[in-house]
Amino acid sequence: MSSPPVARTPRLPSPAPAGPSAPAPAVPPGIRLPRLLLRATATASAVLGLAQTVLAGSFLNGHYEALRAHELTAMALGGLLLAQLAVAALVRRGGGAGGARGPWWPLGATALLLAALGAQMGTGYERAVGVHVTLGVLLVSGLLFGLVGAWRPAQAPALSPSSDTEPVVEAPAESESEPESESRTESGAGTGTGDGGSGRLPRPTGAGADAVEVTP
Repeated sequence: MSSPPVARTPRLPSPAPAGPSAPAPAVPPGIRLPRLLLRATATASAVLGLAQTVLAGSFLNGHYEALRAHELTAMALGGLLLAQLAVAALVRRGGGAGGARGPWWPLGATALLLAALGAQMGTGYERAVGVHVTLGVLLVSGLLFGLVGAWRPAQAPALSPSSDTEPVVEAPAESESEPESESRTESGAGTGTGDGGSGRLPRPTGAGADAVEVTP
């Protein structure tokens, strides 16, 4: 008698060894220097913008000598924004590994602040106090938003994944019907019949086959 078929368990792939986590890529020096300059100019611009609000409030309180300081501070802020525009162009150009380009928003935001400052100074000389105060509030808000954006962490260029790592290919599970087909073959071979184990003798062939009577 043949032994009963043994169920085969599918082979599972061995887990890949856990390697050390890759360190975060450092920001290249070509990008780091323009970012530092942008932070310096944005900080100085925000400080001058806040100083303008103090000087304007002092003038409205009756200290008329603060008007001259308010005018000089506006001119200094204009020169600082011109320098920041050049720094923002360097940030946009990039200069890091692989010719990576920096963000575009410092260049556009600085140009918009320069336009707002020009309109602010024009309304101040024209004594349009209502428009001058409104533009002043918007200008200082833009300077503060630029300060926050400049001090955000710089994003390093994306690195391509290493080609040394090979994907883990799972072994296909063995078919469950294979043991069943093998068991049928073994049972047919054990009984000595060629008709799939039905228990009937094969019909003889050849000369004199009609004279032989086969009893089931």
